[in-house]
Amino acid sequence: MAERAVARGPGRVNLIGEHTDYNEGLALPFAIERGVTVTAERTGGDEVHARAADLGEEDAFPLAAPGHAQGWRAFVRGTVAELSAAGHVLRASRVTIEGDVARGSGLSSSAALEAALCLALPDEEPADRVELARLCSRVENDWVGAETGLLDQLATLCAQEGHALRIDFRTLDLEPVPVDLRGWTLATADSGAAHDHAAGGYNERRAECRAACEALGIASLRAADPDAVEQLPEPLRARARHVVSENARVDATVTALRAGDLPAVAALLDASHASLRDDYAASVPEVEATVARVKAAGAAGARMVGGGFGGAVLALFPPGRLLPDGALPVAPGAPARRL
Repeated sequence: MAERAVARGPGRVNLIGEHTDYNEGLALPFAIERGVTVTAERTGGDEVHARAADLGEEDAFPLAAPGHAQGWRAFVRGTVAELSAAGHVLRASRVTIEGDVARGSGLSSSAALEAALCLALPDEEPADRVELARLCSRVENDWVGAETGLLDQLATLCAQEGHALRIDFRTLDLEPVPVDLRGWTLATADSGAAHDHAAGGYNERRAECRAACEALGIASLRAADPDAVEQLPEPLRARARHVVSENARVDATVTALRAGDLPAVAALLDASHASLRDDYAASVPEVEATVARVKAAGAAGARMVGGGFGGAVLALFPPGRLLPDGALPVAPGAPARRL
């Protein structure tokens, strides 16, 4: 029974497959090096004391009755409550949170925090990572107020170094896909527009997808017939069209990666961005300006990541291209883990 546990939750980049997770679709994310580290030191008493080091803010609450809060505190309190409800043994702790993935950048600092908390707080590390992803999703849905799917949590908890993770959200089948960039570079560039699931258009898009399913008489857009989609009224037609076409782009990207066809991957990134911008209406001027900037610097393909409505842009640069100022290279890294 360790008196001190340290866990690291990585951020993630979704190579392709955006707004498909809550529609039982497909996605292809990978974990990145940047993330969140949580240190939990066991203390006496019956309270959890938490500190967000980069914010200089603190919180304290009873272990047995966390109660609700806002901001980063909601993640800590919700994780404690959900772990306890799931039968994990928790003890009073002093929790320190440190991170090097920017909040609101669309690189899933929230899932990184949830995963690190889930691995650091219990006496025993939870073994079932898919179930742990479900628990993290409940924290985000029920405690933070963002109707996220499982993409971020599965990517953070179940990633494999050097691979992207093809996720089928209908079956939760996970398939590692090797990412050999052959001298090409993936990089992210922050648009400068904060990305906030709970306050942005994310929940509205989920509602529109539910309405499209009701109109089509199906359980999820994974079952949508493309011809039937075209008969829907706007904006439901455009929303459903994006999901159907994005699922196809995921499998096309897997095929391109396995063949080492990086120009095809770049073209698919461009097509995904156009669909997110035009059919899903998930872009903002700052994101469009960032896409234009990385393309002008030589990116062969680029798209918004993290659901849009601000956040980061992912770009694929051919060999020999210098990255523009502010662009940071990313590569598939290790999953969340105790250190």
